[in-house]
Amino acid sequence: MGWLTKDIEHAPCTVEISHKFESLHAHVRFNDGTVIHPGDEVKVNGPEIMAPFGEVVSEDRDATIFRASKLEQLWTRLTGDFEVMELCEFSFSEEVTL
Repeated sequence: MGWLTKDIEHAPCTVEISHKFESLHAHVRFNDGTVIHPGDEVKVNGPEIMAPFGEVVSEDRDATIFRASKLEQLWTRLTGDFEVMELCEFSFSEEVTL
């Protein structure tokens, strides 16, 4: 992998979607041990997965991984802390605003 070139890989994965009151999440686990690095992009192939309320749905899929170039990896490492700090500017409350 070069400083400006991107590699493309494919990996089998399992997608888990939870649509429960106590847990609303979507997780992707790579079945072959593939590791994602800073700056990499992942696209899970296939149709949209919908979980009815109160259920957890799990499906095996194929994922396309667009590996970041060395320059993108460096940039992501240098600027990642600033992006995390942006999240800290938001707060959540139980108040309903109309």
